[in-house]
Amino acid sequence: MNIGIRLHDTAEGTLAQRLSYAKAQGFSCAHLALSKALKGFSMNDAPALLTEELAESVKRDFAEKQMDCAVLGCYLTLTQPDEEALQKTQAIYKAHLTFSRLMKAGVVGTETPAPKGMDPHSEEAFQLFIRCLKPLVRWAEEQNAILAIEPVCDHIVSTPEKAEKMLTLVPSDHLRIILDSVNLLSAEAAKNPDALIAEAIRRLGDKVSVLHMKDYRPIQPGDMRAQSVACGQGIMNYDRLLTFAKEKNLPMTLEDTVPENAQSAREYLEKIAQSL
Repeated sequence: MNIGIRLHDTAEGTLAQRLSYAKAQGFSCAHLALSKALKGFSMNDAPALLTEELAESVKRDFAEKQMDCAVLGCYLTLTQPDEEALQKTQAIYKAHLTFSRLMKAGVVGTETPAPKGMDPHSEEAFQLFIRCLKPLVRWAEEQNAILAIEPVCDHIVSTPEKAEKMLTLVPSDHLRIILDSVNLLSAEAAKNPDALIAEAIRRLGDKVSVLHMKDYRPIQPGDMRAQSVACGQGIMNYDRLLTFAKEKNLPMTLEDTVPENAQSAREYLEKIAQSL
């Protein structure tokens, strides 16, 4: 199985060192958030910083460690009602999409938080998001890159149904899904998580490029959504997800790990997968 880790969750160091740490713990791919893994990298300056030279250097570091970059993270608020802010944000996303092609990353990954003061579950927010998304998907097509949206229960794309609607409204092979099942677990959905996972796979399965893997603790009174932890430290049933991952040969990247438990989280998933 192709299991990876967010590089900013490894022990600190240069990119090459972080990749070495990940490799030593048995990981075969990684999620790279440049502003969190590279010292001095500012997302505000991303268009200028994402040069061909940096792409070649990053690609070389991954190749030397025989690691794949499953996700290049660009988790900025894309949905912007202010046109000037939108143009700046879109420029950063476009730079990441071009950079992902140059360094051979699988997808550029992002989420869909609503702008301040806007209800993420409103139709207004959804339609604004679609308007902001379309130029980036066209750019991804031109660059032969992939933009992958990660649904989250309290964001604009909050359910498998809304993610499917997005894919229908913006049809493109260059728009894909990162499936993080725990991020979909609102307090209500957590009452039947297996049904939610089944629905997500049914609606989105052919468009999923990456799985984010973590665990969650039982919902407590007052919780609006599941509280996530490293794999093996909660109550998540991974059978359906791991069967899906094996069938589709999908890369998986762990979240909510620290260097002390990352390897055991990976081994926990592999042990379950071997029994399926």
